[in-house]
Amino acid sequence: MGTSGRSSGRPSSALCAVLLAGIALTGCSSAAAPAPKPPQPTTTSAVRAACEVPLPPTWRTAFAAGELRAPAGERAVLTEVGPAAARWTVVQLSDNRKKRRAALVQGGGTPRTLLDFADPVEHQLLSADFDGRWAAFAVLEGRTLDSAWTLRVWDEHTGRTRVLARSGGQPGPLPQPVVRGGTVFWAHGTGGGKATVYAAPASGGAPRALHTGVLDAPFAAGGLLAWREADASGKATRLSAISFATLRPAPLPAPLARLRDFRSPAADGSTWAWIAGEREPKLMVWRTGQLLPVAAVAAVAGGTAEGMDQLRVSGDLITWRTPEAAYALDLRSSAYARITPQYGYAQARGGALAIAHTSGDAKAAGSRSVIQVVRADRLPGLPGCGDGRAG
Repeated sequence: MGTSGRSSGRPSSALCAVLLAGIALTGCSSAAAPAPKPPQPTTTSAVRAACEVPLPPTWRTAFAAGELRAPAGERAVLTEVGPAAARWTVVQLSDNRKKRRAALVQGGGTPRTLLDFADPVEHQLLSADFDGRWAAFAVLEGRTLDSAWTLRVWDEHTGRTRVLARSGGQPGPLPQPVVRGGTVFWAHGTGGGKATVYAAPASGGAPRALHTGVLDAPFAAGGLLAWREADASGKATRLSAISFATLRPAPLPAPLARLRDFRSPAADGSTWAWIAGEREPKLMVWRTGQLLPVAAVAAVAGGTAEGMDQLRVSGDLITWRTPEAAYALDLRSSAYARITPQYGYAQARGGALAIAHTSGDAKAAGSRSVIQVVRADRLPGLPGCGDGRAG
């Protein structure tokens, strides 16, 4: 999502918060879709408490080699990165003539326009997903949380875009579409402090209501669509999920089913991560086969991980953002490192890792936005604590 300010255009966690029924839930990503095979971790090493290490030169070199170049005269803001095999990135592009558009970049090629914004100042690209043919993306038509929004679908075969849904004035999670096998999933406020998870054919057809509750925007977790919602007591939060294959409620492993009072959940199907605790938050990690979650990173007051949010998971890598920068945890070495300059942000997904930041003062002439996309599964492991390796 593009916004003004010094944070390279990425919304802060506060901007993406939605308050429903007195519980703070983050709203800021036809026929049943086939269930994709969950990505597998590249190692089977146990999750352990991690330590911070310097970013090795090999990572810096890989980032530099994967820079995405915006067309001449345009400035890019990263919205979403796709699985490494598909090699796609969705960006918001703005030029000096005050024009703004949503665009899809495939394999480092020329950006393909998804939509030219009617209002290049107020309209912001909020979120997106792409399954190889259908791209679903949400546009926020203002700079405040209660601004109107539209959810649109673009057909790669025809290049045509249509409106799938519009905000109806009811509070609820901001749309973060998930596209699987030609079906689009999202959550929409429906009144009374509740929201409904919908599924709709990307090619056209009536949306199908799947679940209603006090809930967050859903996210993909391997073969599951999962979300955080208020439990029956209305005083705590829990995880819920449906199967992409059946569109019916799906049971969660016991360590996940027992979760309460957490935030920023993210997963790739085999590895799950979330933030637990408010005063002394911890980055918790659970992988298939573990008996219990592990506190991998503790956010010490005044430390580099304080204020962590916006978690993303891709196999052995977990990324998050703080008010100052973005970080990556490498489960192979039980180490984490700062991977962006100040105010940068990052996304890990399906073997791809993207980082974004501004080179120079964001408000000064001559500054430029930097977006770099790499194959996360080809990055060497971060150096372990005290082993003396530099990459």
